[in-house]
Amino acid sequence: ISLSASISSSSKDEHILLPLYNWEMGSFVLLIVLVFFYSQNNSIKTSKYNAFNFLPMNLFEQFQRLANAYFLFLLFLQLIPQIASLAWYTTVMPLMVVLSITAVKDAIDDLVMWLPGPLVPHCPFLIFLFPLPSADILLLSSSEPYSLTYIETAELDGETNLKVKQAISVTSEMEDNLKLLSAFDGEVRCESPNNKLDRFTGVLTYRGEDYILDHDRLILRGCVIRNTDWCYGLVIFTGPDTKLMQNSGKSTFKRTHIDHLMNVLVLWIFLFLGSMCFILAIGHCIWENKKGYYFQDFLPWKEYVSSSVVSATLIFWSYFIILNTMVPISLYVSVEIIRLGNSFYINWDQKMFYEPKNTPARARTTTLNEELGQVTYVFSDKTGTLTQNIMIFNKCSINGKFYGDVYDKNGQRVDVSEKTEKVDFSYNKLADPKFSFYDKTLVEAVKRGDRWVHLFFLSLSLCHTVIPEEKVEGELVYQAQSPDEGALVTAARNFGFVFRSRTSETIMVVEMGETKIYQLLAILDFSNVRKRMSVIVRTPEDRVMLFCKGADTILCQLLHPSCRSLKEVTMDHLDDFASDGLRTLMVAYRELDNAFFQNWSLKHNEAYLSLEDRENKISLVYEEIEKDLMLLGATAIEDKLQDGVPETIFTLNKAKIKVWVLTGDKQETAVNIAYACNIFHDEMDGIFIVEGKDNETVQQELRSARDQMKPGCLLESDPINSYLATKPKMPFRIPEEVPNGTYGLVISGYSLAHALEGNLQLDLLRTACMCKGVICCRMTPLQKAQVVELVKRYKKVVTLAIGDGANDVSMIKAAHIGVGISGQEGMQAMLNSDYAFSQFHYLQRLLFIHGRWSYNRMCKFLSYFFYKNFAFTLVHFWYAFYSGFSAQTVYDTWFITFYNLVYTSLPVLGLSLFDQDVNETWSLRFPELYEPGQHNLYFNKKEFVKCLVHGIYSSLVLFFIPMGAIYNSVRSDGKEISDYQSFSVIVQTSLLCAVTAQIALETTYWTMISHIFTWGSLGFYFCILFFLYSDGLCLMFPNVFQFLGVARNTLNLPQMWLSVILSMVLCILPVIGYQFLKPLFWPVSVDKIIDRIHHCMRHPLPPPIRTKLKHPSSRRSAYAFSHKQGFGALITSGKTLKTKLPKKK
Repeated sequence: ISLSASISSSSKDEHILLPLYNWEMGSFVLLIVLVFFYSQNNSIKTSKYNAFNFLPMNLFEQFQRLANAYFLFLLFLQLIPQIASLAWYTTVMPLMVVLSITAVKDAIDDLVMWLPGPLVPHCPFLIFLFPLPSADILLLSSSEPYSLTYIETAELDGETNLKVKQAISVTSEMEDNLKLLSAFDGEVRCESPNNKLDRFTGVLTYRGEDYILDHDRLILRGCVIRNTDWCYGLVIFTGPDTKLMQNSGKSTFKRTHIDHLMNVLVLWIFLFLGSMCFILAIGHCIWENKKGYYFQDFLPWKEYVSSSVVSATLIFWSYFIILNTMVPISLYVSVEIIRLGNSFYINWDQKMFYEPKNTPARARTTTLNEELGQVTYVFSDKTGTLTQNIMIFNKCSINGKFYGDVYDKNGQRVDVSEKTEKVDFSYNKLADPKFSFYDKTLVEAVKRGDRWVHLFFLSLSLCHTVIPEEKVEGELVYQAQSPDEGALVTAARNFGFVFRSRTSETIMVVEMGETKIYQLLAILDFSNVRKRMSVIVRTPEDRVMLFCKGADTILCQLLHPSCRSLKEVTMDHLDDFASDGLRTLMVAYRELDNAFFQNWSLKHNEAYLSLEDRENKISLVYEEIEKDLMLLGATAIEDKLQDGVPETIFTLNKAKIKVWVLTGDKQETAVNIAYACNIFHDEMDGIFIVEGKDNETVQQELRSARDQMKPGCLLESDPINSYLATKPKMPFRIPEEVPNGTYGLVISGYSLAHALEGNLQLDLLRTACMCKGVICCRMTPLQKAQVVELVKRYKKVVTLAIGDGANDVSMIKAAHIGVGISGQEGMQAMLNSDYAFSQFHYLQRLLFIHGRWSYNRMCKFLSYFFYKNFAFTLVHFWYAFYSGFSAQTVYDTWFITFYNLVYTSLPVLGLSLFDQDVNETWSLRFPELYEPGQHNLYFNKKEFVKCLVHGIYSSLVLFFIPMGAIYNSVRSDGKEISDYQSFSVIVQTSLLCAVTAQIALETTYWTMISHIFTWGSLGFYFCILFFLYSDGLCLMFPNVFQFLGVARNTLNLPQMWLSVILSMVLCILPVIGYQFLKPLFWPVSVDKIIDRIHHCMRHPLPPPIRTKLKHPSSRRSAYAFSHKQGFGALITSGKTLKTKLPKKK
């Protein structure tokens, strides 16, 4: 098809008509798009590498690790013959193995990120992301009247209510006429690609006329098209230019805090290594001057050595090579293996497997496991992450009577379960079969004709902006602009008041089988300020009635004085609803005098046609009629939470993890969910709401809240203010501030835009971090990432972001750890996450079991690994003083080769993969065990210094005890045993026994594998010892295997076993003493909890009984309504009408 539409910023002039298909509820929906070709294609990249950049990019990342760069430098040194004390291949082979293993792991990680890619086809012209539009599209025409198109934007802003887009009239006339569409020659001039989801400006030039384009004409990538058979559109932005992708943020290479710490420690080791080499070089220079110079007849200098200074310089680099095991290259390989193993534990966790969707948990990266044990801040989306996007009519209060609870035969209230008998709606042929209700008394009241119950459900069936669709007679589908309205109208439908159809002037309701037509006189539309909506109808009996529903805080002020006692009873019921975390609306009515209404209608028309201050005038007219209302009751809708969300957040709070909810949803909805989830609770000392519209107001609100939480914090004498007054250089950290109670903070996206500016950032951060819970609502995806970055920048903490939609991708990428929920909002969050699972409550196991165990294991591994290598390497230092500083090694070359590779690798891997301080049950029951990871208590610079001191002490013991044991000693046959080879075997055997005893002390959870790895490695050493020092091997390769018969001659010496036992005891004695004295003199909270666990294991306690506490004295409104202003005018305009009649079955 030849098309001639174009966009002015394009670089090519080719066009095509491509189909996009949308499946919804089994129906085939066709979306046809006019696609414009320009320099950008429509592909989206979720991976980091490709075939061309993998090798250089991966090597660049790996050599950012100082240890890898160090070994590359060491390799170059070993290629210099004058200083090569070890062969070059001893470094090349391990380095190649390390780089290869890490590269393969990184490639697998990146492949996991890319593999779901088939769901996102990389067509160069149109990306195919069903059931979502694959580009930002200018709507040209649709199947609906007036070219309306209904969309859901949950993946963009978290809102599940329907929104309406409308094509401009000049293009809507083309409808689905391909001949007219192919002749379309319009030109669009628009803004450049940006991340503003709620803004679009452009001009369409068509047939010589200019038409203004705005956001209401644009369907964004990530929207879901609902209740629309087909639509045509012109693609404006594709691929990375779409507003969705402009909000997604950049992929960054995430590294753990321990990785950063290891880089610092490796630098320290380099300095320590250089210092030792310098000392030994000076020693060599002195020795050569005093003894070596006169000893040249027996040990001549090389021809390139002209003086003792030159010799000392060369010896410096020789010792630099010998002592390289201070930073063992196997460290990073071992770390990667440990991380990989702990990632498999997450993938294999059956308790994180979600059976309804057949979805296991997935560790999509293997580099962040120990970081899971250090999280302090959790940033969570709301819709689809905390909630299920399902609204259920749960309870109600009608004329002072409570409905919704279920009681047994004894009158005792029982909890609703799958076994609870549902109400039978078979009497109503138009009932929704998916609707469930359990209180039979309400149905009985409907059947016996209770006047107030009938009037209550009549109001619900009339007061709304729902659009019905009945393609097959009797099968009603409600197009609800908000899920709340859908739930209320569906409830009225099932109880016998079926909203059947509507026109711009009438509403048809089937009341208990009888069809009635109500004349629609006016819709008083909802707004965020009014927090209510009303309809005025004329009944078949010619009565004019006003029905109103809205927030209890608003409607209570509009009630007739005669409703005072009923209001008090209803408010008590609302308290019960609120304590159960339900979303509430109050329902009222008023019968109007006909003359009064006619007079009011004239005022309404006059205000509606006003050109100045129209909104305010309409609001005043609405208030004139919405008064003296008669109370009918209240509704309670459950915004169904995911299973276990309140318990999970309660557990997170016990672990001192702060939860911030970052959502694009409305403030009332977000706050209501915060109460339902235990983020906020009624016992809090205060909830601060920041709603400022300018910098000054926002700053004043933030500082006022902070002053209330911590009096005096605004004074210049406050320590943090004094510190900030010095204008410290970036990066600097703001310490934690302790409030005088528990508080919550609510801030809107508009206020947040001001607060995130440079001069207010610290005010926002200090105020928010003092609160127990924070709710940020009406946020753009970019703002979510900015909040996460703010906390990362100024707080020395680990952050975790969790979400399920494309609007959460930016914060998932920004946080130290990103978790994707595979929910109902597409796959984008999961594709960009580090960890993925299906239910929010799995976060408990991820952090408190897998995360805490991974952190503990990694810390034990690093402490032991550094210790064993310090003890191994520093023996060379002491030996230098007895070998003329000649760069001779203490150990046999094969022992140096196998020490890290074979003899000590399996025991430390067994510790790092299987060790548990407590089992998973106690880990979840005592979340306080998580606290050491947040403060990084188990491995830090202080712990590293302890390892170094312990290693220095052990090396002294391991050198001087064997030396003293064999010095001037003889065998039973009178032969001397104080030779180099015997001494070497004794020292290396003592070393292995000492480090094996050390790891046995560190292990708290023994398995059969742990025993095999630990004791088997020690036994394997003795087997290898006899093999390497055997007669046959030494005779075949005399230049390689030089310790002929040393094993059998040394191992039968009593001095040897005395040396081994004494060295081992002296090495582990300080450790045993420290482990015994530390809980007595330097106890930490974890030690007390471990004691409690041991006590509970000996004396089991009964399981705790949970009781629900209610606090009616601290009442709050549970109002939450995800409705949008503007639907009332749309309905009364008649634009939503369809001409098609329903088909008969």
